[in-house]
Amino acid sequence: MSTTTKRKERGATREVATETDAFARRVAGADWHAVTDEVNDYGCALLPQLLTPAECADIAGLYDRDELFRSTVDMGRHRFGSGEYRYFDNPFPDPVRRLREELYPRLLPIARDWYDKLGREAEWPDSLGEWLEICHRAGQERPTPILLRYGSGDWNALHRDLFGEKVFPLQVVINLNSPGEDHTGGEFLLVEQRPRAQSRGTATLVPQGQGLVFTTRDRPVLSRRGWSAAPVRHGVSAVRSGQRHTLGLVFHDAT
Repeated sequence: MSTTTKRKERGATREVATETDAFARRVAGADWHAVTDEVNDYGCALLPQLLTPAECADIAGLYDRDELFRSTVDMGRHRFGSGEYRYFDNPFPDPVRRLREELYPRLLPIARDWYDKLGREAEWPDSLGEWLEICHRAGQERPTPILLRYGSGDWNALHRDLFGEKVFPLQVVINLNSPGEDHTGGEFLLVEQRPRAQSRGTATLVPQGQGLVFTTRDRPVLSRRGWSAAPVRHGVSAVRSGQRHTLGLVFHDAT
């Protein structure tokens, strides 16, 4: 093997490492104090740009590569709404894997605080890998990162992504298309059942490449009687025109 080839390989290695580190920098660049405050107030919060437009296009372009996915769900067939989504299989594309790894420890303090307020045991360890091992020992072994595709008229019914007893209380979605250019409509919806009160709805139009962190199942809400668990469901409003792809990062695996 020539020295030139070795240098090229070393250069390629450095380039890959630099690209990988970019995901850590982007996640670290969020104002996590502000994100925490907003999630505590509303159950969801926008994150800064986690993927570039080129990376968004690359991930959306994976949708038709059958070998990357373990299953496909037709939402209309199951009365989940209208549209389609696919669950990634292992090994994940590098951006999916890296963002999941980097986001988990940032969300962990929020998750632990929520369960402390609700008097529940917070069983999540410091690393995502350790937590997924706990999921696997409980029979939740199937990967859950998801790629969704919506066309004109498609929508997602209000639901919760619960795949077994092991649940991480926060998850993240990233819009891979540009609102107002690639699609109209398609707002992210969050509906929270307040204790002894009417439900509260929140609609967010997620910019291309930005993340939205939101409640998976329930979250603590302070009332006169102390902290109560407010059930939360999420969905997507009807896409009026165009096409919308979304990357969903769930931090627990499925049975």
